[in-house]
Amino acid sequence: MFRGGSSINLDAKGRMALPTRYRTDLIERCEGRVVLTVHDDHCLLLYPQPEWDEIERKLVRLPNQNKRTRLLQRMLLGHATELEMDRNGRILIPPRLREFANLDKRVVLAGLGNKFEVWDEEAWEKNCGDWVSADGDDDEMPDSLESLTL
Repeated sequence: MFRGGSSINLDAKGRMALPTRYRTDLIERCEGRVVLTVHDDHCLLLYPQPEWDEIERKLVRLPNQNKRTRLLQRMLLGHATELEMDRNGRILIPPRLREFANLDKRVVLAGLGNKFEVWDEEAWEKNCGDWVSADGDDDEMPDSLESLTL
């Protein structure tokens, strides 16, 4: 399970060094192979290859007669990029994905269980403030969260 956040510098080529605490697990689980794609919150999603393979199978099986389904498939599958960690634990984030998430120099890598989110550090900080101040009145609580006790 991936958890917690790390602030990381992108180098001039757009490479991001994954924190050492995750490298061994990623090498053992997927030989350092990961998949990076976009999210509609304007961040990137980073999955170990086996996790992504499962999601991809589910997405491909969805009936695409529904417009929302097609858009989701286009967004996630159309931007999915296979990457491999180099011997220094870095991945190269392609320019079009860096542009999509407005990644410049400082990024935040947030562990979310089976995947990571990659955010521009300023966007992360702004959104953190928004998430804390959100009162939830606009959104209904999904049934799946009703029984969650923290």
